[in-house]
This record gives sequence, structure tokens and C-alpha cells, in this order.
Amino acid sequence: MELLIYIIMAYANINIMTQSKQLKRSLSLATVTMYGLGNILGAGIYVLIGKVAGFAGTSTILAFIIAMITAGFTAFSYMELSGRYPVSASVSIYLHKAFGKRWLSVVTGLAMVAGGIASASALAQGFAGYVNSFINIPPAVASVGLLVVLGAITIKGINESAKTAAILTALEILGLVLIIWFGKSVFTQISPAKIFSIDPSIGIGGVIAGAFLAFYAFIGFEDMVNVAEEAKNPKRTMPLAILISLFVSTALYILVVIVATTIVSPAELAASNAPLSLVFKRSGASNGQLLSLIAMTATINGVIVQIIMGSRIVYGLAKQGWLNKKLAEVNNQFKTPIYATLLVLAAMILSTLVLPLVSLAQITSLLVLGIFALINISLIIIKRRREPHGGFITVPSLVPYIGTLLCLGMISYQIYSWIVGL
Repeated sequence: MELLIYIIMAYANINIMTQSKQLKRSLSLATVTMYGLGNILGAGIYVLIGKVAGFAGTSTILAFIIAMITAGFTAFSYMELSGRYPVSASVSIYLHKAFGKRWLSVVTGLAMVAGGIASASALAQGFAGYVNSFINIPPAVASVGLLVVLGAITIKGINESAKTAAILTALEILGLVLIIWFGKSVFTQISPAKIFSIDPSIGIGGVIAGAFLAFYAFIGFEDMVNVAEEAKNPKRTMPLAILISLFVSTALYILVVIVATTIVSPAELAASNAPLSLVFKRSGASNGQLLSLIAMTATINGVIVQIIMGSRIVYGLAKQGWLNKKLAEVNNQFKTPIYATLLVLAAMILSTLVLPLVSLAQITSLLVLGIFALINISLIIIKRRREPHGGFITVPSLVPYIGTLLCLGMISYQIYSWIVGL
């Protein structure tokens, strides 16, 4: 592990002896939006759409809609909170402002980091699988190598990292647009009755199980708030970036899922390791390998965002004095939290070597749903105090209540289904 850390530091040409206390504000609205989109439009749609179809059958579209609604209400809560408190380790700060309990803020912040570590590890494994469709490389070597290289990029600077994510996001969007374009003829075959009907072979339980996994495809906007201290005019930039990224991702997802589930049967989608490449081929496109390359781009982008997210939460917790102060040190040359980044990278490398992909995705969804419930409750408490906040967006008081119920309902049903399935 020490050797890997030295490789990362050498690659990034880091002098860790000089430290600064401030992060660099260099991210525009467009950059933050693309950064968030890159995280949302990751392996959730490029890889897990097949797994969702395996649970939800012909109700896969409905499963994605349920997941979108669950994530959407919490996204609005994040919009208001990010305007009130535009700082790193935002989730922990939100909870501290609401409950005033240091232990709760620390535990929740670390849970958020754990979810990011699990997500990045799953993406790294997905990347290794795609690589092996072109070149025979041991999966462990490919996944760890990806983490090392991307860790060096994130250490070099937030602007470089975010710009890299923005470029990769453009490619991800291109892939989804190509699927929609080549499969556009299916939209004449879709009706509301088909979209909202429940597959009798799987029932409502299968739809909810599919929605639980599909939820993974919508998470990512919560990571955006952790770069608030590096964004220009964060009280305006953060809420708008969340709103735009959620709207664009939702539109793309629904259209892609309609095309995918109409052209390819749910059983075939579930059996494929590259479901969207299969859809692309069936839609009449000549080169399915193109989608495989774009899917690799999606996994790379997702890993970059998760490294940034995890390191910024650790940095923010340390800056508040809740973790070792060494983790709050910022490199003077690159203006990034080097020790926090190295710690998160080490955890990602370890987890990608020991845990399977599906388990990592389920862990991520469960952790994030629990955190979302706490975020909504925090906004309920904060709004009851009627404190002026000067933020850009204020959501109706009913929004966090509904968000809380949706998150807790999905968690409860999933835990129940696991218990019954034992």
C-alpha cells in the first residue's frame, strides 16, 4: 500500500512539506453541473440497467421512475441546504446545524465516505470488466491501476479533476443520446399504460427491488455539495447545478430505459454484462464496441467524482476539528487535501480487492438512502426555526417530509425483503 501511495505522489510531482489552509475557488456553474452529471450518469445506467431489469421485468421503466421520485425530493432539500451552508463536508455540517450532535455528524460523514468508497470500488471493477473485453488483464491489476492514476489526477488539482470529469461526462451523454437516436422509432409503441403497469410475473415486490437498485443510478447530486468551497458564488452555483444535473439525467434515463426495454427483453438485459452495447446493436447501429468504450468512460468518470467527494468530506470533518487535523492540510502547490485523498484512495483499493460488484452497489444504495433520510429531517428542523438563510432556493416545507417517508419506506421494504429471503 505504501508503494502505491509513493507512485501516486511521484506521478503528481507532489511536495507535501508545504501546506496551505484554503481551497481554490475555480469552479463555474457549468463545471460543477458537468461534474455532478458525470457522477449521476455513471455505471448506474451503463451497467446496472440490466440488473434492474432482472428484478423489475417489464416494469423496469416504472422502477426507474420510482427511484427518480425518491431521489428528487431529497435533491430539492439539498438545493436549499447547499445555499444555506456552502462548505465542504456539507452533509455533516447540515446535521450539526440541525441536531448539534458532533458524533452524529462524524458518523454520517464517515458513512457518506464509506458509500463513496463502495461506489468507486464497484466502478473500478466494472472498468476492469470492460477492459477485459478488449485486452486480457487481471481484473485486480486493471481496477487498482485505474485508482492509482485517477488518484494522481485528483491530487494535481480540483480544476483539472473537474475539467477531466466534464470531458468524460460529455462522452457519457453522447453515448446515451446515440442510443435514444438509433432507437427513436420505439417511442411510437409506448403508452402510459405500458409505462405504469406492473409485470404480473414479478409483482410489486420486484418493482420495489428494482427501484432500490435503480436508485443507485440517481445518486451523485449529493456529492456535488462537497466542492462548495471550490465553487464560484456557491450559494447560487450549488443549487442551480443540482437542479440542472438532476433534470438532464432524469430525461436521459427515462428515454434510454424506454428504448432499452422495448428493443431488448428484460431477461436478455439481465444476462448481459454490457446491456447498453446490446441495445445499441439491436437498434441498428453498426458498432456496439463504441458503447463499450463509452461505458468505460462512465466508470472512469464515476471514480474521479467519488475520490473527490470522499476526500473533501474527510477534509471538511478534519477542518471542523472532528478528525485528525493532518487530514485538513492542503498542499501548497496544488491546493488540494493530499492526506485526505491518500486515505480515501487506500480504502478504495482495499475494498475493490475484497468485495463483489453487486454487493458494493447495494451497500452504496442503503447507505445513501439512510443519509438522505437524515438530510430531509435536518431540513425539517432547520426550517422550523425560521432562520433567514439568504440562499438562492427555498423549497416548500412539505418537500423534506415526503423525502423522509420515501427514503425510509424504501429502506424498510428492502431490509424486509432481505430478511424474508434468508
